[in-house]
Amino acid sequence: MREDAASAIVVDELPADRRSLRIALVTETYPPEVNGVATTIARVVEGLHARHHELQLIRPRQAAEEPADNGGPRFHEILMRGLPIPRYPNLRMGLPATRALKEHWMAHRPDLVHIASEGPLGWSALQAALRLKLPVSSDFRTNFHAYSKHYGIGWLHKPIMAYLRKFHNLAQCTMVPTEELRRSLAEYGFRNLSVVARGVDTKLFAPHRRSEALRQQWGADSETPVVVHVGRLAPEKNLALLLAAFEAMRALNRAAKLVLVGDGPARKWVQARCPDAIFAGMRAGEDLATHYASGDLFFFPSLTETYGNVTAEAMASGLAVLAFDYAAAAQLIRSNDNGMVVPVDDPEQFVECARALANELPRMRSMGARARETTSALGWDSILEQIESTFLATISVGPFLRRAELLRAQVQVR
Repeated sequence: MREDAASAIVVDELPADRRSLRIALVTETYPPEVNGVATTIARVVEGLHARHHELQLIRPRQAAEEPADNGGPRFHEILMRGLPIPRYPNLRMGLPATRALKEHWMAHRPDLVHIASEGPLGWSALQAALRLKLPVSSDFRTNFHAYSKHYGIGWLHKPIMAYLRKFHNLAQCTMVPTEELRRSLAEYGFRNLSVVARGVDTKLFAPHRRSEALRQQWGADSETPVVVHVGRLAPEKNLALLLAAFEAMRALNRAAKLVLVGDGPARKWVQARCPDAIFAGMRAGEDLATHYASGDLFFFPSLTETYGNVTAEAMASGLAVLAFDYAAAAQLIRSNDNGMVVPVDDPEQFVECARALANELPRMRSMGARARETTSALGWDSILEQIESTFLATISVGPFLRRAELLRAQVQVR
């Protein structure tokens, strides 16, 4: 079909009484890849499908022999070409695929395209949706612009932010997880931002999964304070502060243990700096939940998160969390009640809080119990309702951008 014919297609009107939508969801990460975005997107896909929406899941093929999952009703998986991400061989990014997506959506037209990642595949999806005049929503899930300074390319901050702003401003709605992030992005010129909270699986992540047998493997008994960290072992996770805080705690309590769940390019550096740490590697599902619940205190010094799913998972597991007053921690933690937060510009206080807890195991566990209570309101049903309502609102606006924006978009995507 010629380009001008494709651009003349008009989106079907969505009947007001029909809540079952045809959703094309585009993401460049998905399980079995292990990261917060992949886990959250999978939960959203499963939840929307359970709510009787028809899903097209479009993502990179993760292995050459991987088959698409098209076995269930109202679910169609489309696997695209991808490449390993440098320094993260277990993760892949999609390759440009505008033509393929346009052809697919001409034959199988969705009510809405939702783009969960801003890489080459996400940009292709945006181009194709604009050309076909499909309603588009997006997620702002990863602070790529904040990562740049941790990899010696801080000079790329401005162009990365300019790209992200351009990307999301071409969508009719961009979902962000916190009001704090919405305000920050608005100051950078992002428009049409909608706060949609994140959920946590409180059945999976729960205190009852605590394992004394696993603690014994770590060399910990019931009186040993165990600090847990879950996440990539990578520069952007502020690992130097994590280790400084644990060293301050251990200086006062030599029995303290540090358990690191995850892997990444900084593992050798961390092992050299803290050889006594327990490296649990990548964990998932109930195994991951058991590792969380078997600790007592969760350190999370990262300042590059859009939310930080691990904060909510740790709290649901009954752990006291020490974090900066930022992202999920700013929303969920009441300092000295269900955890501890410190100002984002005060790493010394982060270390001091760790030191103050060194011999306060009952206090850690009391805060952890209240942390669990806090997460009871974060069930996925209410979050999915928010997402569904946002999709419906995006569609109700109509598939057409304001004329000036559409003309600019058509120039940009050619």
